[in-house]
Amino acid sequence: MTMTSCSRPVTRHSFAIDRTGGRHRRPGHPRHLPRLAILATLLAILASAAMPGTARSAPTPQGRLSWPLSPAPSVTRYFEPPATPYGPGHRGVDLLAPPGTNVLAAAEGVVMFAGQVAGRGVISIDHEGGLRTAYQPLVPTVTAGDQVYRGQVLGTLATGHPGCPEPACLHFGVRKGEEYVDPLALIGEPSEIRLKPWEGD
Repeated sequence: MTMTSCSRPVTRHSFAIDRTGGRHRRPGHPRHLPRLAILATLLAILASAAMPGTARSAPTPQGRLSWPLSPAPSVTRYFEPPATPYGPGHRGVDLLAPPGTNVLAAAEGVVMFAGQVAGRGVISIDHEGGLRTAYQPLVPTVTAGDQVYRGQVLGTLATGHPGCPEPACLHFGVRKGEEYVDPLALIGEPSEIRLKPWEGD
């Protein structure tokens, strides 16, 4: 045991000098940050994450199909499923675009048909999972048997689609097996909601 200049006994090796701050602490015991310092650090991290330009946006999930036109077009007529296989309805969606716009494959697949039907250019493509997409009217640049990838140009949009409010609209249809389905549901876009008139008691 030794005596300090102030005559207070200390045990040898019971204390060590912290060279960074000059304070005494016990060896082997880490210095604990004050609670306020920890809280301030957490608040700074949260604030930096919330600043514009620093936060990373979550990736947008890709739908089963993509838009057959770019940029994403306006819908002039929505899907109207027929009550029966041969009943009235609208077996697809009509998409507005200028004449000559590139028409794109909605997913990878194999071209099953590319040609004229009733004087209009039509393309149909088979995809995995039993899906088949159809595009009209257009001037095809692919032929039957071609393998295409998502976003590949299939042809250019032609004029003359019935019911289009502008010079050109693309009719985009999708079948799963023998059943027509809403293309917008597979793209990941909301469809038009049609409410039936309420019939009172």
